[in-house]
Amino acid sequence: MKIHKGSKFILIGDSVTDAGRTRPIAEGLFNPHGTGYPNIVQGLLTSVYPDYKIRVVNMGSSGDTSRGLKARWETDVFALKPDWVSVMIGVNDIWRQFDVPQMPESHVYPEEYEANVDEIIASTKPVVKGLVIMPPVFWETNKNDPMAAMIMEYGEICRKLSKKHDVIFADAQAYADRMLGHCHSSYVAWDRVHPNIPGHHVIAHALLDALEFDFNRK
Repeated sequence: MKIHKGSKFILIGDSVTDAGRTRPIAEGLFNPHGTGYPNIVQGLLTSVYPDYKIRVVNMGSSGDTSRGLKARWETDVFALKPDWVSVMIGVNDIWRQFDVPQMPESHVYPEEYEANVDEIIASTKPVVKGLVIMPPVFWETNKNDPMAAMIMEYGEICRKLSKKHDVIFADAQAYADRMLGHCHSSYVAWDRVHPNIPGHHVIAHALLDALEFDFNRK
C-alpha cells in the first residue's frame, strides 16, 4: 500500500465526504467519521492494516464547493499537518447551476473550478507525502443528462490536473458507473448525489484501489 505506517490521512470534500461527521475535527473514538466513505476507509485501514496505525481525519463540509474548500484549506488541512490528503470536490460547483440558476454568485464554472483545484494541488503536493484527487460522482446512467454531462467535464479537469501535477487520480465515477450497469440510480442515491451505504462503499473502494490497498492482506 502506498500510505506508510504512522501516517495522518485527511479526507476532505463536501457533504458526500462529511456524511454527518463530528466537529470540529472528526477523528478518534465513538465513530466520529460520519456514515459515509471516510468511515469505511478508516475501518478498512484499521482492520486490514492494524500494524500501520494510520490516523484518519474527516474534514468534509456539507454544501462546500471548490471555492469554499480553497478558502478553508489553511485551517482544515495545512494546520492539521497531514501526511496524506484525499480531495473529492465539485458536485456543488455544478449542482448550484441547476438548483439555484437565479443565483449566479453561487455557481463555480469550469474555469474557476480548474483554477481552484490547480491551486490546491500545487500548494499541497510539496508539503505532503501523497495526494489523491477524486472527481465528483453523479449517480446517473444517462450521460446526455445536462448535469451528468457537466460532471464528466469537471471530472476530466480532475484527471488532467492529476496528470499535470503527477498525483494520484482515483476515478470514483468509473466505479459508480460500473455499479449502475446493474441497478437504477434510485437504488443508490435518491437525489443522484448523496449515496447510500453501498454507494459509499463504491467510493471507498475506488479510493483504496488507487492507494494499492490489499484487501486480501494476511
